[in-house]
Amino acid sequence: MKPAVVPVLTIDGPSGSGKGTVARQVADRLGWHLLDSGALYRLVAYAAESRSVPLQDEAAAERIAAQLDVRFGADSRGEEQIWLEGSEVSRQIRTERAGDGASKVAALPAVRAALVARQRAFARSPGLVADGRDMGTVIFPEAALKIFLTASAEERAQRRYKQLKDKGLGANLAALSLEIAERDRRDASRPIAPLRPADDAQIIDSTSMSIDAVVARVLELAAQRFPAK
Repeated sequence: MKPAVVPVLTIDGPSGSGKGTVARQVADRLGWHLLDSGALYRLVAYAAESRSVPLQDEAAAERIAAQLDVRFGADSRGEEQIWLEGSEVSRQIRTERAGDGASKVAALPAVRAALVARQRAFARSPGLVADGRDMGTVIFPEAALKIFLTASAEERAQRRYKQLKDKGLGANLAALSLEIAERDRRDASRPIAPLRPADDAQIIDSTSMSIDAVVARVLELAAQRFPAK
């Protein structure tokens, strides 16, 4: 007898598009598992810098990616908690420095290869919501529902600025705008798994939409693709 196919919903998009927040809320509403693939790359970059490993050292970054001792969870309020080698690092890996480092190590083919199997292992019953930049194109190309969430660069910079300030982290809007533009360029032009919508993705422009509206739209699409049994 063939094993049951685990339903997978992918949410890809550029930095600041809101995909992480949307993915968490959708996974919670569906009662499914969540994969925050961007956190894995942020963890690789954070671990490399913590060990004074240059981010362009592909062999060393690959070893770090292959040996990551990471655990995902949530606190009593439902806020994310991420542990690396037993230490809680949720705050540290959400800085712009970690995000920029993640974009750099994500361009290294060996690092991407080291994380493929780990990401695919997140697909477990009753289902998975996978958030990232290549979930629908590379990691889960057979996913039944693929979302590509985008927004204008200006809106994404504003959202990221507010997010960082709300977390008590330093932020400069002009610098954020430049960093997002550079990250977009790097992510879209890398030779391995460039950021782009899957051919069969549902594209949602969230520039003028609230998070609640985006979540509602994704859940509407999910209800059509994954009807209750």
